Amino acid sequence: MEDFAKILVLENEIEAKLIEGILKEKEIPHFIRSYHDTAYDGLFQVLTGWGEILAPSSYKEEIEEIVEEIRRVRGELE
Repeated sequence: MEDFAKILVLENEIEAKLIEGILKEKEIPHFIRSYHDTAYDGLFQVLTGWGEILAPSSYKEEIEEIVEEIRRVRGELE
């Protein structure tokens, strides 16, 4: 099994849940890790983003395209 690598940083929890659903539907192996730390009450999320997607490097381009499309559509709606 291929090692998981950081693919990109997620902006918020809603984006994370939406992307997670799409990746599960497409059966793309992944792990979403939140940067939230109770000791610092979410300070790192303010500074660095909500969290990150980790996945095999071979899926990097496909995942980036999915996230780009979601962010593009969201931008059009705002």
